[in-house]
Amino acid sequence: MDHQKLTSYLEILCQSGCETVNATIIAMENNQSISAIDGLTKDERTIVLQELKSIMSVYKH
Repeated sequence: MDHQKLTSYLEILCQSGCETVNATIIAMENNQSISAIDGLTKDERTIVLQELKSIMSVYKH
């Protein structure tokens, strides 16, 4: 697994803003197609989803 590739995807998504990240999380949880993560394997998508949730948990109080 290419951790640098995953980091790049996460950085791009996070630079899009909280609303986009939250929408991406919801779409990923609903197994919707997301162009921002095209090219990732199922396992890589799972890791990205977990990381996005972890990042966004900081903003939920």
